[in-house]
Amino acid sequence: MLLAFICFFLLFLQDWVFLTRFCFLTDFGRLDFRFRYPKSRCCQNILLYFDDSSQWPAVYKTPDKDCYQKEAVLRPENNQVINLTTRYTWSGCVVRHTWSCDFMHCIVGFGGDGLQLEYEMKLTNGQSFWTQHFSADQFGILETNITFLVIFFMVFLLSCYFAYNLKGRQLLHTTYKMFMTAAGLEVLSLLFHCVYWGLYATDGVGTGSLKLLGKFLFSVSFLVFLLMLILLGKGFTVTRARISHSGSVKLSVYMTVYTITYVVLFIYEAEFFDPGEVLYAYDSPAGYGLMGLQLVAYVWFCYAVLVSLKHYPEKQPFYVPFFTTYTLWFFAVPVMALIANFGIPRWAREKIVNGIQLGIHLYAHIVFLVITRPSAANKNFPYHVRTSQIGILLSSPKGEEGGEGFPHHAYGNRSFLGDSQPNFTELFSIQSVKIPGMSPAVKKP
Repeated sequence: MLLAFICFFLLFLQDWVFLTRFCFLTDFGRLDFRFRYPKSRCCQNILLYFDDSSQWPAVYKTPDKDCYQKEAVLRPENNQVINLTTRYTWSGCVVRHTWSCDFMHCIVGFGGDGLQLEYEMKLTNGQSFWTQHFSADQFGILETNITFLVIFFMVFLLSCYFAYNLKGRQLLHTTYKMFMTAAGLEVLSLLFHCVYWGLYATDGVGTGSLKLLGKFLFSVSFLVFLLMLILLGKGFTVTRARISHSGSVKLSVYMTVYTITYVVLFIYEAEFFDPGEVLYAYDSPAGYGLMGLQLVAYVWFCYAVLVSLKHYPEKQPFYVPFFTTYTLWFFAVPVMALIANFGIPRWAREKIVNGIQLGIHLYAHIVFLVITRPSAANKNFPYHVRTSQIGILLSSPKGEEGGEGFPHHAYGNRSFLGDSQPNFTELFSIQSVKIPGMSPAVKKP
């Protein structure tokens, strides 16, 4: 189906006011309108601009141009200028004590020498539930969100099933709980987004608070997942029972700065984003700040993983794929933001970025689910110390430094009964470890 991605802008001469943007389908796009204004204010025009460098970008936010210069870039033969008078038959205007254009309704008034009018508009693309009230650059967002909601819900259920198995073996560590929290928040975020876009599909308005809540939960999920990656990189619950005091302070400061930057981004988006410029969330000072913090987190992540491998080389089966796959993830977010800002056409940006962003998050969650699955065939499984042993390790007479580190143990798939049938009885057993001052750990079948 041919799409004419015409970014639709409504403006009125005298004060030249921007109303909205809408991308129409070539064959099914429709504008219904009704305008009403005093005859003494005659005559007003509706101006429709293409999102072409010679039209909308050439006139928007150009204070050096007057209204007539801004209208001059339009081509009347393309019906881009609608004169709201009885002389322009297609406008449907009649005189009823005031000028009235029969077709729709939203009400706004401008005082002084500017505009004074009432208007109602309905911009649609066909009659389908999935397209009618959506601008062409929003096509597929609802379907994409529903698809990812189903997939993430399955990921969350699978993580709960794995967690049940891990808890039975006393291997349900804090980092895995953080992963489950991030996945659960992702599901809730998508649920709120789906409800918002579903309501939008019915009335073309939606409930803005639902969308805002969805964005908030999406951001919290991202922050929890990021913190989990850094903690795992530092060896928390894999090679050590706790993070050092200085490390905890650094993490607290970093996550606080990251959270504040996210809050600033939300405020900036709410207060300063101009729909007339079709700005993307990361195309702002706060957005660039988030990308910078992401790169800082990656440097920290690299250093933490290297230190963990230096002291626990037997953990290579976990840390090598962990580091490789999440290196891609760390760079995916900034690269996506740069591509969105400079490489994706404005008319397609919203729906493409939405799909890419959800895909990046799904990739991160599925990778973690795979490398932590409780299976004897999984050579990458990171945990080997039971949660019930951590308190004992921390109270070791060696002191704080000795108590932080776990005993050396490489997870392996030694428990196979055959080529494809693992021995689940011994799957999560650990070797006996004797620590001065306490009884050796008992090997539990």
